[in-house]
Amino acid sequence: MLDLTIYAVPFFFILIALEILIGNWKNNQSYSKSDTIASLSLFAGNVLVILATKSLFFLFYTHLFEYRLFTIGTNLWGWVIHFIAIDFIFYWFHRASHRVRFLWASHVNHHSSEHLNFATALRQSWTGPFMRPLFYWILPILGFNPMMILTMGSLATIYGFWTHTEHINKLGVFEWIFVTPSHHRVHHGKDKEYIDHNYANVFIIWDRFFGTFAPEGKPVTYGITKNINTFNVFKIAFHEWLALLNDLSLSKNFSTGINYWFRPPGWQPNILETKSP
Repeated sequence: MLDLTIYAVPFFFILIALEILIGNWKNNQSYSKSDTIASLSLFAGNVLVILATKSLFFLFYTHLFEYRLFTIGTNLWGWVIHFIAIDFIFYWFHRASHRVRFLWASHVNHHSSEHLNFATALRQSWTGPFMRPLFYWILPILGFNPMMILTMGSLATIYGFWTHTEHINKLGVFEWIFVTPSHHRVHHGKDKEYIDHNYANVFIIWDRFFGTFAPEGKPVTYGITKNINTFNVFKIAFHEWLALLNDLSLSKNFSTGINYWFRPPGWQPNILETKSP
């Protein structure tokens, strides 16, 4: 299995060091020691989970591929089609991760930093690798090669790294098609006009087409609407899971519990819903 992100990791750390130096030079530092340590600790845990599960999920996709409806080639055009398809599925996975509570419980740690920098890009979930197959299973069924899914997926992940910065301004016509740091700053904003926008990873056309695009206007305030105010890596990783489980334990009926699980973050039942039928 060819996972290109393994080879990219040293470059990630080089870019983090360069971004810190640029921040000092511009007197506009976007890093803090505790926040950066938390982000890198989450990254380390995410890598361990991926190493422990990747072969299992690859076998799962390979098994599904045996029942494919079509066969997508692995020539040059096949590579392009694989890359576009993976980015399209990621858009919907990412969008659902903001609009479905149990998926948000897995994804929220990525948004928990009040800074946006290259280290934030590495602030990845310890439970996220288990969520991705809920959406990506359709690719091998449609005939996308599991090996190509892994390779093109790692390329898309590498692309997403550079969009996590405040030091690159808007990029003109490039922004009509591709995701840029300006777009992704919006996505990490907790300002009312920025919440739930710009879900795409590579092609911003998905957001433009499906009505979730927002341009960068006023300066972005980073973080989540109720910041957790901690650098404890375990709290960052699991705080929303614990909150979800607490809500489920207090549910008055099955319907309310289901709603807590699948409704958007912040959903609360009204008085009538809390009464048993």
